Amino acid sequence: MARLAQTAGLTDVQQEILSTVRDFVDKEIIPVATELEHRDEYPQAIVDGLKELGLFGLMIPEEYGGLGESLLTYALCVEEIARGWMSVSGIINTHFIVAYMLKQHGTQEQKDHFLPRMAAGDIRGAFSMSEPGLGSDVSAITSKAVKDGEEYVLNGQKMWLTNGGTSSLVAVLVRSDEGHPEGTAPHKSMTTFLVEKEPGFGEVRPGLTIPGKIDKMGYKGVDTTELIMDGLRIPADRVLGGVTGRGFYQMMDGVEVGRVNVAARGCGVAQRAFELGVQYAQQRHTFGKPIAQHQAIQFKLAEMATKVEAAHAMMVNAARKKDSGERNDLEAGMAKYLASEYCKEVVEDAFRIHGGYGFSKEYEIERLYREAPMLLIGEGTAEIQKMIIGRRLLEEYRFQG
Repeated sequence: MARLAQTAGLTDVQQEILSTVRDFVDKEIIPVATELEHRDEYPQAIVDGLKELGLFGLMIPEEYGGLGESLLTYALCVEEIARGWMSVSGIINTHFIVAYMLKQHGTQEQKDHFLPRMAAGDIRGAFSMSEPGLGSDVSAITSKAVKDGEEYVLNGQKMWLTNGGTSSLVAVLVRSDEGHPEGTAPHKSMTTFLVEKEPGFGEVRPGLTIPGKIDKMGYKGVDTTELIMDGLRIPADRVLGGVTGRGFYQMMDGVEVGRVNVAARGCGVAQRAFELGVQYAQQRHTFGKPIAQHQAIQFKLAEMATKVEAAHAMMVNAARKKDSGERNDLEAGMAKYLASEYCKEVVEDAFRIHGGYGFSKEYEIERLYREAPMLLIGEGTAEIQKMIIGRRLLEEYRFQG
């Protein structure tokens, strides 16, 4: 098990961070994850522990009180956390997407105002693109912002907001026609607003309501919500970057980080499923010997381990590409697609190895079996990833005829 998913070329600092996170996962997350998940209980003690470790400031520059680490370091930490409980990785993912968007696109005032408190974990971030009738078609957003003096008035309904209740800052993508004449391409008339709110449910600020948690098959513990804006007034200085019409590009930049994150989550869940499967296969006896000594099970374990290794390698490559400053939508799309699909397959194989016991809530694999499907749709479905990959391949391999 220890030989799988190793990453070459890490610095001593990176190795120390990962070792600390791995110990935290083994001691503080794995022993309680299944119980908390079955109760759909927010893991406050775990989140407090992550805050104490400084993980909420992992990628935030040192000048703002963060650790200034790379996307690779972050992705490897996410992989470790998801190995313990995927929901916990979701809590920090949305936070870091917002922090990354602020770092890359925010005004200096916005960075100075938000990033130090985000690094300390005192402000928790969430981001919101999707809407009830939207799916993967971001261009069909109907939520709208209208300029009114020095403010904007926002109206509309958003969906699938991770950390919707517990967050205190939400990056919200809406349509803003002000300054963009009729007929402007949809992706050029969208704006990201930085919406501050009180944590909790109900009306969390005038004009903004978080109705409550959505009841889900898996991915429990973390709160997933709707967000309803009805005459929500936002100052003009809370337009991300200070200029309207750039929201789509800002969000897509953040989503590339999110896709590396989802790939890392898939790697972590797959690693845990393999660990559970290979352990159980050596404990369970049939026909007078451990099932791990049956060739059929060895073949299955071999396939599982190979998928874990391949997904990890692609995730690391995508993270390093982004860290280098190069475009990485091709690599991120491939990594997200492969890791989520392989995760589903490895989890199912581990479930099969457990036999009837895999169907029991007493066994951890039952939880993983319900969690893995979320990765197939989060941050873009497999079909969307294939579209991105296909278009980029045609750009790279354009036929000169």
